[in-house]
Amino acid sequence: MFTGGGSAGHVTPSFPLIQALKIKSINVLYVGSTNGIERSLVNSLNIPYYSITTGKLRRYWSWKNFLIPFQVFVGIVQSFLICLSLKPNIIFSKGGFVTLPVVIGAWLNRIPVIIHESDLTPGLANRLSFPFAKLICITFFSTAQYFKNRKKILVTGMPIREFLYHGDRIQGLKFCGFTEKKPVLLIMAGGLGSATINDTIRRLINTLTKNFQIIHLCGKGKLDLNFSKIAGYRQFEYLETELTDVLACADLVVSRAGASSISELVALKKPHILLPLSRKVSRGDQIENAKYFSLKGLSTVLYAEEFSDIKLLKTIFYSYEHLLLMKKKLAQVNQIDSTKLIVDELIRHANN
Repeated sequence: MFTGGGSAGHVTPSFPLIQALKIKSINVLYVGSTNGIERSLVNSLNIPYYSITTGKLRRYWSWKNFLIPFQVFVGIVQSFLICLSLKPNIIFSKGGFVTLPVVIGAWLNRIPVIIHESDLTPGLANRLSFPFAKLICITFFSTAQYFKNRKKILVTGMPIREFLYHGDRIQGLKFCGFTEKKPVLLIMAGGLGSATINDTIRRLINTLTKNFQIIHLCGKGKLDLNFSKIAGYRQFEYLETELTDVLACADLVVSRAGASSISELVALKKPHILLPLSRKVSRGDQIENAKYFSLKGLSTVLYAEEFSDIKLLKTIFYSYEHLLLMKKKLAQVNQIDSTKLIVDELIRHANN
């Protein structure tokens, strides 16, 4: 049983694990929220989906925060009954506010749980889930310092979706109606669509399209039809199967700094600029992720405090001028087979 949600970064890293388990003829199901992004993402996998009540902590004043204890309690009861009925051999939790009720429901049924932490600093859900888990898989060595029981920690890195390695640049250009004559800039505004990124790109679109062909992944419900006829500019809410070819044809990528997004860009050796969320609207995990990769020389970072139209424009042009250097740094990164490491642990704990 897999669980995780609230953002695409808490869902898509499970996909290579699910595919690997299905190849081994192991039955897989998913538990998530009723209307969260995980539901639409998991639909493409053709596996059973069960929904529970969830409570999301808002990092600003909201009366809805008072409902969280009650929502979590209901979610725990629902998860307990799902586990009691379906009797999964093991739970894999990817994090996000969806997961805590599932982890506790599994623990009450004495079902082993393995959790995975993507970020440099662990999220609240994984911190709370840790005591109930048999093992936590972490992406970065330094994340171990946040957990007391070192025997329950395994450094696995981040599972990467296998299909992303097989992109076709020509097919990507054809899909977007682009040519080989201009470089391609891919803008990823996050699964929910950052208004800041979207609005900035659209204000700069005339300048950018003089130098680049633009692919803009703007998030669900964030398309702006006023820009649909601009030559050299294509906007999409979200891409699934086409993403591999689109990434293959991109010369430079602008992205949020979620750990899964960065890990995929690094694995694909794709030069990129990171725009981490500020601490005003997040717990600061994207800032820490961005700093880590920036210090290794793998990422160019533009922080929220210095973000502006002009600054983004200068960063894009500067990064493109130094594209070969960025590619050289990325080419030196060695990838570990995170999917195999985690799948082996899931099978081992499920059989114990």
